[in-house]
Formats: sequence, structure tokens, C-alpha cells
Amino acid sequence: MTGRTPTPSPSRVLICDDQELIRMGLRMVIDSQPDLTVVGEAADGETAITGVAALEPDLVLMDVRMPGLDGLAATEHLCAQPDGPRILVVTTFDLDEYAYAALRAGANGFLVKDAPAEEILVTVRAVLRGEIMVGPSLTRRLVDRFVRQAPASVPAQRTRLAALTDRERDVLVLVAGGLTNGEIADRLFVGETTVKTHLGRILTKLGLRDRIHAVIFAYESGLIRAGD
Repeated sequence: MTGRTPTPSPSRVLICDDQELIRMGLRMVIDSQPDLTVVGEAADGETAITGVAALEPDLVLMDVRMPGLDGLAATEHLCAQPDGPRILVVTTFDLDEYAYAALRAGANGFLVKDAPAEEILVTVRAVLRGEIMVGPSLTRRLVDRFVRQAPASVPAQRTRLAALTDRERDVLVLVAGGLTNGEIADRLFVGETTVKTHLGRILTKLGLRDRIHAVIFAYESGLIRAGD
């Protein structure tokens, strides 16, 4: 006898935004897909934290500017949990001065509020797979707006840089410049797989969580500076 392959349960999404129309639009997009389902909504960070505890979503779409507990504080709280959901920050970005801090708090990426439905779904699924969704163009904007305002490097950060090989430092500089793995491979005349290997070693040696934190570290350590 042959059995049917069980259909996997849809990924569970909690939407947190203080604007009802935004929540409604995101719900329509998410619930239109068989592999995704909205399990709850929240209008502020405190309600989002309560909702996560009760509903156990796989992903939270988190607004930043909200009354009461904002999305940054809620992100910090949820990312501190050992089995917390992944956090996708929903932002206008150009106006959102908390975006840099949200990434440092552990957010897994950004979703612009007026993004088309197709982009929303691609981003949501990528974050659910464990990817960090901050694309090259957004990385450059992040650098321009936030990372260049980072404090001066400290000796401990410069000491950590000493663990990198010359080639790993080259890769880190290019990552911080917003280049994709393919662009870095072309620049250094190596294969894309080699770039991925170097990046993995960089993250391990520096104790960093992901690519965007590597960008932040590169600036905060003084490896590169504004205008480089």
C-alpha cells in the first residue's frame, strides 16, 4: 500500500501594525496563499508579545512606530526568547529612524509597506526559510542613513578583526559596500561558492549572526568609514 504524503501545515503569521488598513492589506496577501496563514493581529508591541505567547506564530510582521510599546522594544523582547518567531520589520524606511536599531535587536529583514504583493510573499517565504532579507540596495541605504552614524570603533572590535585573513577582510569590505555574493565573486575573480564560504567563516570568527550584522560591524570597527 502507498500512503499519501501529508500536506505540511501552513506557516503561521502574526501581523502587528497600528493601522487597520495596513493589517487588512497584509492579511489579504498572506491568507491568499495555501502555505501561509494569519493567526492573529496586534496594534501595538505589547499585544504582539501577548499574541506570540498565545498563538506561537512562525513569523511576526512588525511595524516600528506604534503607540505604547513600539516595534523596536517588542522586537528586542521577542528576539531574546530562545524559541521566538522570526521578525520581519514592516517599515517606510526613509522615515523610520529605528530601522538600524531594529536590525541590531535581531530583526530578520525589512518589508516596505507599499511593496507589491509578489515582493511581500517572496520576502515572507525567504525569512521563514531562515534568510536575512536586506537586499543590496537596501543595505546601501542602511549604510547611508544609519551605519555611517555609528560610534567610533573600540579596541575590542579592532582586536576581533585580527582573526580574519586578508581575503576575508576583502570580502567583508565588499559585503559592507552592499555587493551581492555574485558581484563579490566577479570583483575577486573567485566562484560564488567561495564567497559564501568566506562569509560563513567571517560570521563565525567575529561571532556575528548574519550578513547585515557584518555590515554594521565593518563600520563600527573602523574597517571602513563613511565615504570609502
